Amino acid sequence: MKLSHAIGFDDAPFERTWRGNVRVFGAAYAGAHLHAVVSGQVRRDGRNATAELARLAGGAEHLQLIFLQGIALAGFNVVDLPGLHALSGLPVLVVARRPPNLERIRAALLEQVPGGARKWRLVQQAGEMEPCAGVYVQRAGLSLAQAEQAVSAFARSSRVPEPLRTAHLIAGGVTRGHSGGTRV
Repeated sequence: MKLSHAIGFDDAPFERTWRGNVRVFGAAYAGAHLHAVVSGQVRRDGRNATAELARLAGGAEHLQLIFLQGIALAGFNVVDLPGLHALSGLPVLVVARRPPNLERIRAALLEQVPGGARKWRLVQQAGEMEPCAGVYVQRAGLSLAQAEQAVSAFARSSRVPEPLRTAHLIAGGVTRGHSGGTRV
């Protein structure tokens, strides 16, 4: 399976006390080139991330893969990986630099987040993160070998695939006025 068109999503930074909607940005790549940028909103600790990501991915042409920077957006708005795969018709690949502390996530969800038990089931349903091409992944709709191929194909300037790296930079730049710790 050759993967040349992918979109990566990341949420915008927000204040810890924020309780409204949080912007989400997607960067679509055709090979090595940024092809499109999309944006939407998800509710902080809400339940609409899966539907919103499917909607945003549906507007981009020729996509073959969705990358996510973690399984949750806007705090604990947990993405249903098989659900996103089914809604979009695209494989979904969650990428992280290191595996999350699942015990801390479980405790936070079950003790502090409304609807946390349902969200914890979504995390469990996604399965353990697996080492893959220098990062860790969870996946729906593709094999580990295909995931390794995709990460390797899109990771150009770091271990993180360009669609995710670019979505992260856009989210920070639009929200904070700059994309990193230093301003140009």
